Amino acid sequence: MQVILREDVPSLGKAGEVVMVSEGFGRNFLLPRKKAIVADPASLKRLEQEKQAIEAKRQKMRAESEALGQKITSLAVTLEKQAGEEDKIFGTVSTRDIAQQLEANGFKIDKRLIRIKEAIRVVGEHTVEIHLHHDVVVPLKIIVVKK
Repeated sequence: MQVILREDVPSLGKAGEVVMVSEGFGRNFLLPRKKAIVADPASLKRLEQEKQAIEAKRQKMRAESEALGQKITSLAVTLEKQAGEEDKIFGTVSTRDIAQQLEANGFKIDKRLIRIKEAIRVVGEHTVEIHLHHDVVVPLKIIVVKK
């Protein structure tokens, strides 16, 4: 089945691209969620007219993400966690903890955009990545202190 993506879909393509997908994926996931439309001659013709608008929207979103990334890069988030001997914390620091602390600092970031490469289980400084846009990834310094 050939579809035109209406928004960016990870591991499939960007908005405005024409891609081949399986019948089930298109019919059960992409079309009901309005992430894509069926690629027929009329929609392909309309796509050519809308490509400039789609590209302008993508550039605007990237610029906004880069501006937000500049602000986040200069920020250091401090989290208080209970810790035992040898500064090992009970449990781990989750993306939800980081998202809540960012929101308290005035940044509304979805927890799914935060990527922790290695589990944070000790007190100290750590770095995580925030994927604001598929081209914009910014580091965020996390400081874990004993409660």
